[in-house]
Order: sequence, then C-alpha cells, then structure tokens
Amino acid sequence: MSQRSVSDALVERLRQWDVDRVFGYSGDGINGVIGALRRAGEPRFVQARHEETAAFMAVGHAKYTGRVGVCLSTQGPGAVHLLNGLYDAKLDSKPVVAIVGQQLSTVLGTAYQQEIDLVRLFGDVCAQFVQVGQTPEQVPVLVDKAFRTALATRSPTCVVLPHDVQTAAAPEPTEHRHGVLVSSPGLRPARVLPYADDVAAAAAVLDAGERIAILVGQGAYGATGEIVELAERLGAGVAASLLGKPVLDETLPFHTGVLGHLGTTASAQLMKRCDTLLLVGTNDPWTEFYPAPGQARAVQIDIDGRRLGVRYPVEVPLLGDAKETVRMLTETVKPHNDRAWRAEVRGSVSRWHEIATARAAAPADPLNPQLVVRALNDHLPADAQVAVDVGSVTYWYARHLRLPAGVPAHLSSTLASMGSALPYGLAAKLAHPDRPVVALVGDGAMQMNGLAELITVAARWTQWPDPRFVVCVLDNRDLAEVTWEQRETEGEPRFPESQDLPTVSYDRWAELLGLRGVRVSSPRDLGAAWSTALSADRPTVVHAVVDPAVPLLPPGQPSDKIAPMFAGLSAEQGAVARRAEANLRRERADEGYGGPSAGDS
Repeated sequence: MSQRSVSDALVERLRQWDVDRVFGYSGDGINGVIGALRRAGEPRFVQARHEETAAFMAVGHAKYTGRVGVCLSTQGPGAVHLLNGLYDAKLDSKPVVAIVGQQLSTVLGTAYQQEIDLVRLFGDVCAQFVQVGQTPEQVPVLVDKAFRTALATRSPTCVVLPHDVQTAAAPEPTEHRHGVLVSSPGLRPARVLPYADDVAAAAAVLDAGERIAILVGQGAYGATGEIVELAERLGAGVAASLLGKPVLDETLPFHTGVLGHLGTTASAQLMKRCDTLLLVGTNDPWTEFYPAPGQARAVQIDIDGRRLGVRYPVEVPLLGDAKETVRMLTETVKPHNDRAWRAEVRGSVSRWHEIATARAAAPADPLNPQLVVRALNDHLPADAQVAVDVGSVTYWYARHLRLPAGVPAHLSSTLASMGSALPYGLAAKLAHPDRPVVALVGDGAMQMNGLAELITVAARWTQWPDPRFVVCVLDNRDLAEVTWEQRETEGEPRFPESQDLPTVSYDRWAELLGLRGVRVSSPRDLGAAWSTALSADRPTVVHAVVDPAVPLLPPGQPSDKIAPMFAGLSAEQGAVARRAEANLRRERADEGYGGPSAGDS
C-alpha cells in the first residue's frame, strides 16, 4: 500500500491514546484496520475466539489496568456479538471503545449482505457516543471524542467505519479550512471535591450517629487507608459491595464482608442495626439488604452525581473523589469514644467467621464447593490477579476468599454475564504477564465461553514470563444458581431438562491443549491440587467435582422468604434433593433459625 490510509491514521491515534493492545476478531468489514495494525506492529492485536469474549477482554483490560479497553469487530454478526461485553462495560462503568467495520458507504440503506444499522444497534449500550465516520477528515475527531467520552463518562463508546473510509487516503493532520475539525488526544483527570459546607453537614450527620455503617464499592479503590482511618474514628462497621470486595482487608475485625444476597450474615446484621449509613463509591443494587428507608440517616460520596441518592434516601450527597472526600470527612468528624457499637460489629464478624468455617467443613458428595474456594486462601500468591465468573462460584468467592492486600479481583457484577472469567483473566495476564492469574469458574460458564478461550490461553502462555494461569472449574453438572433461584423465588422444583449440564472432562481438555489438568474429588486432596496448580510450569485447570446440594442461602432472611426453597425441594425426588433439604436446615440453624422438617419457623 503506497499511501498512508485513514486506518493508518487511526492506529497512530490509538497509540497516542496509550492503547497497547486491541482485542478482536478479524473480518472483511474491518480489513483496512487489520492491515494498519499489521504494518504498525503496535498496538498488538489479540485474537479472541469470539467477538463477545473480545469485548469482555476489553472490559477486563479496563478493570485491571484503569485504562481504556479497545475491541474491534467486523460488521453484521461480529458487531452483534460485541453487545454483551459492551453492556458489561456500561453496567459496571468502565471505559471501552469499540471500533466496528461497516459495508461500503455506497451500499448502505440497500439491505446489503451483513448490513445492519449499527448506530441504532449500539444506540443504547453506547448511548454516550456512537458515530459513523463518513469522511476521512472526520475519523481522527471521532476517535478522540470516543476516547474522551469513554473516560469522562466511564462507559463504552463506538466508532463505526465503512470499508471505503478505512482505506481512503488519510487527511492532512494540520488541514485548516471551514468544515474540518482538527482535534488532539489526551485527557487528564480532574480533582473533584465537595464544598466545605457540605462536608461539614455530612460530618454533622455522622457525629450524631451512634451505630454507623460504611458501605464501600469499587469507587473507593485507592481510598483504603482513608476509609480505615475514618471507620476507626467513628467506631463504624464496614461492609463491601461485590465490586468493592478487594478495596479493604477483610481480616479487619470490623469488616463484615460482602453485602447482599450472596453476602454474609455479619453484613446483613450491620445494615439491620445501624442508625447512620455512609455510602462510598457504591451503586450496589441489593437495596433490600440496605437499612429500611427511614431507619438510618445517610451520607453518600460518589464521583458521578447521577448516582447520588439513587439507592437509598441520602440526607447529604457529596460529589467528589472518594480518597480526598473521605480524608476531608475524617478531618471534620468528632472521634466516637463509645465503642459499644464496634463491639457488637466485632461480635457479628466473629460469628460469621464461625458460620463460614462450619459451612465449608460440612460433609458433601463428593466435594463441598465452599471448601474448594476457602482452601485457596492458604495458597493464593500475594501478587496474584483473580477473575471470577457468574453463578454459584460468585457466592463462594464473596463469602470465603480472602484477598491479600493489593490483589485485584474482578467479575461481571451488574450485568452478571456468565462466561466472563476466562476473557477477564486473559486481559489481566496480558497486562501483567509476570503475575499469576486465578480464574474461578462454574461448569456452566466454562461450557459457555471458557472451553473456547482456554484455546487462547494455550496459544499464548509460552510468551509469559510467569506461566501460571490457574482455572478452577467447579463441576456440579448443574446450573446451580438458577436451580436455587427457581426454588427460592418461585417455589419450583428443579427442572432437569433445563438445569442438567453435559459431562465434560475439563482436566483432560486442558491436557489435550498441552496444558496441565488436575482432577480433585476429595477434601484431603484439595491442598495438593492448589499447590500443584500454582507451582506448575504451565497453565493448569483444576477440575473440582463438587456437590450441587449446597444451598445458595441469602443471609438473615425471615422464614417466609425461605419457605419457597423448602417447597421446591419437597417436590423433588432423589438423594440430591434430600441432601439439599438437610443442608438448608443446617445452614438456617447456623443463623439461629429452626423448624419442622417441612421448613423453618
């Protein structure tokens, strides 16, 4: 190619935006950009097995690095496949830019092959910015605006490039005439702080509280020390949203763990008993686990004003950066010397640890999945990166895994899309190839996307200075989270045709790919399995055969909320259902509930 094309200019712009890799899948609609990536050598192109997982990789890249993730696809089906990952970015507030090919401009509107109205297709998921590059001069401006908007709004954006625009001659970068805009890349974050009067008003609310709870979310990343200092000054208990789990050390005696349906009894108790609530960088949707409206006075800190007062009635909303705003509050509030509330919180935390230990140690057939995840605590490297899929494995991660300080852990939280852990883990490993990765995956998610993306792991691991990439598959042959949801919300028995999963030898699949496979079905072999996987000279799949009869019990629920679970189980036949009933009664008893064989009271 003799002349510099629009695609060449696009790739140069990506480098100026500090993009080091682009995740995607090639196709004729994006050939111009693929050719420019080849010629430039940077950014590196990362081929996924499917456009959906390429988009998940871009989201994972944004989560593990804090930079913009970029995904690339052809028109038509390739574009459609991106949607799930882009919605993951939208709902978890991560900056991602999608670059999507399109048919020639001359055929648009004629129902041409693979022609889809891409602006309409991406209009919701990329609502902050989606545009078609219709002329060469327009493309650099659109790329700059896509990146700037993605960063400013923490959301996905999209630039659509017809094939003829991709291959057209690049415009002069300094062209100066009417109707042509010349823009520049780059965006530096601003310092956002609330007014001092608002901080004083918030401090007054906290000072008046006797039983203060702090809920931290992903927006509190980077404010760890400040939150601990404020909690100590207020004598507060602290809980975390699922996305906020890595923010604070969960071994702190006043940290009650994750809040919500998959959270802890200590967090449920914290919210039931508090009279004051401070929300820091959280948009957690489990509002039925918040204090009842009117129970607690509330202060909220968030960098996005659209989220203030949305999840709970807030008396003082503070628009600002979490780290500095929390520091301002700490300097303003009075120390709380009455530690009766802190003692109550510590008691709830201690009781939860007893419950969690007992639940993980409970007998199962063959393995208790809680024990599998809990056993990782003794083996997880201090420099690990963790990726978690969606399903019952999310519960065990939330309740049992203790993350060492500085270990990031990410998952598709708000969209809660299965099949995200392997692409997330790959993005983490490509960003930091010298650090080990652990991906926790259920068998449903592994069959959905994981088996395919394990091929990508096999294709790339020899390039990594640290080859450790551990995938733990919890194999219970059941779509367990949905099974338990059917019982809990509908009182329905398990529907085998809907919930049964095919038998797959995940460890042998790994070995066929040249990786390591470890199968474990006995508690006595768990420690050795984790140790082997995390010291192996290549990526390893730990195939853990676990019991589907372990309940996904929401914490601290009244008996009428749990009665449908017993009703659904009572309509089921077989040993698994009877084990599940017994386990459910035992776990309810752990929380202080009891009752007749038909349910609890």
